[in-house]
Amino acid sequence: MSALLAAVTQDSIDQTRQSIASSDLAKAFTQASSAVSGITNYSLERPAKFLVPVLTPLRNRIPRRMADGSIQANWRAFTGINTTAVELGLSDGNRGAVMSSTTADYYASYKQLGLEDSVTRAAKLAAGGFMDLLAAAQTHLLWATMLGEELLDLWGNTSNALGKPATPTAADITTGGAINFNTAVSIIVVPLSLQGYVSGSVAGGIKRQVTRTNADGTTDTYGGGSGIPSTAKVVTTANDAGTAHSISASTAAIAGTAAYAWFWGASGSETLGAITTINSTVITTAAGTGTQLASSLGASDYSTNGLVYDGVLTQVAKTGYGGYFAAMATGTAGTGTPLTGDNKGAVVEIDTALQAFWDNYRLSPDTIWVSSQEAKNITQKVLTAGTSGGQRFMINSNQGNITGGDLVTSYLNKFTLSGSKPLAVRLHPNLPPGTIFFDSEQIPYPMSEVDAPLVKRLREDYRAEVWPQTKRKVEFSVSFDGVLQNYFPAAYGMITNIGNG
Repeated sequence: MSALLAAVTQDSIDQTRQSIASSDLAKAFTQASSAVSGITNYSLERPAKFLVPVLTPLRNRIPRRMADGSIQANWRAFTGINTTAVELGLSDGNRGAVMSSTTADYYASYKQLGLEDSVTRAAKLAAGGFMDLLAAAQTHLLWATMLGEELLDLWGNTSNALGKPATPTAADITTGGAINFNTAVSIIVVPLSLQGYVSGSVAGGIKRQVTRTNADGTTDTYGGGSGIPSTAKVVTTANDAGTAHSISASTAAIAGTAAYAWFWGASGSETLGAITTINSTVITTAAGTGTQLASSLGASDYSTNGLVYDGVLTQVAKTGYGGYFAAMATGTAGTGTPLTGDNKGAVVEIDTALQAFWDNYRLSPDTIWVSSQEAKNITQKVLTAGTSGGQRFMINSNQGNITGGDLVTSYLNKFTLSGSKPLAVRLHPNLPPGTIFFDSEQIPYPMSEVDAPLVKRLREDYRAEVWPQTKRKVEFSVSFDGVLQNYFPAAYGMITNIGNG
């Protein structure tokens, strides 16, 4: 029996050797061509990197103060003393005249705001050893809430309906495009809030009435940030046999509008083709390049969102709030009107705004917030002063190394009680091209009882909540309850509809 086993064993060994010699098993191992195939280690760094900017400069600097219940913040202010300018002179033995003061009442309704997320049990287990997925998701939810709050603090819109814009003004241009001669083009424009601008695109369309399904299966309906479509304007290109026509189009600027959505094409088939941050465009094709039709928009105004609060720029744009508001002239369609250098190292429109703050309210802003476009353009205006300019620029070199580039980081306000005051010029991550925002961190009035003109008044600050589990996943939320309280809207201002140049 043992001899038989020995023979079988030896026979098996011989057959195995022959098989190895004649099969793919005899080949040498080589490095796989893919990181996820072959006999290779997958070298993955732990944990996953988070490469999303979390920039919230306004939210970070606005003080947060708790409320004591109620459904709205209420406050009262003196807005004028001796408003009839009664003179001080007294006659002998007699008392003086009685002066008059003015007061105003203000309120701002509290809003509930927040976001939700979830992590399934399987996803949590699958990430084990790589990262704490639940902790990362909750952190990211907090950051997302902060980013959304920054957007609302800047230009949230619950009360300033943008309405219906004026019928566009349009004209045929015989060059610059690809529109055939003797072609009728119908043009419609829709104003957008900042939220409408951020969420809209030519490819994806603009938001109208939004019905959102929430984490608990309920729904909320609110305006997506677009106003009423204008009346269509039809223009026909000249019958000159040309095939390179284009069309200029513009509408009257609307206060509080961050952008304009342009639809064009055959009458009744106007298609979204451009979103601009000035009140004009140049049309170069016979129909819009998107897929959203103006006929699908309806005739209602969805520019406001009743679930949020008004941001500071909405309050500036509203009539009667006292903030400084200026819109640049329409200028050349598609180009607009850029800022104007005064050939002395200053910008005319900024100086006009700063003078208005002093003339009307005897105050000066602290910061000028700009987009990257305006940061570049302001720098160009300052550095291209004429021969009468009063500045001198120095170039420092170290062992033959010269650093290039210039940037205006502060602007001298000439209209202050002390004679001059440098204002910081800073980039804001959410400010669209074509808008400048003047921001104040204090009110320079004695005994004003206001240590900060902007306050986040909160019934409840950030609250993280993990909801009872009914499924194999953890559901959680981050929320807060409050409103942006602006004690003195006149301390803020904006210039909008600024052309690039």
